Amino acid sequence: MHADLEPIAFLLGRWEGAGVGGYPTIDSFNFGQEIEFTHNGKPFLSYVSRTWLLDHDGDRVRPLATESGYWRPQPERQVEVVLAHPTGIVEVYVGEVVFHKIELRTDVVARTVTAKEYTAGHRLYGLVKGNLMWAYDMAAEGQPLTSHMSAELKRVS
Repeated sequence: MHADLEPIAFLLGRWEGAGVGGYPTIDSFNFGQEIEFTHNGKPFLSYVSRTWLLDHDGDRVRPLATESGYWRPQPERQVEVVLAHPTGIVEVYVGEVVFHKIELRTDVVARTVTAKEYTAGHRLYGLVKGNLMWAYDMAAEGQPLTSHMSAELKRVS
């Protein structure tokens, strides 16, 4: 593993779990999630996230969002994250790593002509008692930065 990855190495592996979501423009929902962080020896982590809607019994109903990208540690525990979504949105986040907590804010959001209106995001990731916890706020559909999703994931590999 590249030495520059040390501040974010706690993310490595495959994580699975469940969370809750909602937004002023949609109904609340429960979702399942799988995240994988890998590396190839270079100074970045590859990232893929998949989510699916869960019914009241916790069974999968249908796929929800997917995103992929790269987490790029920078000097002085800073980090840059580049994410792409199949819905026509690309995000660049900048943030800071403090122990096992990472806080990110969008620096750039680009959308295709057909993508939904989305203008900003704020993400918080943290390792709590061995589990990966995260929360995501977004500004979209004319709404200000508002809580959208959060989850608790367990490392499975």
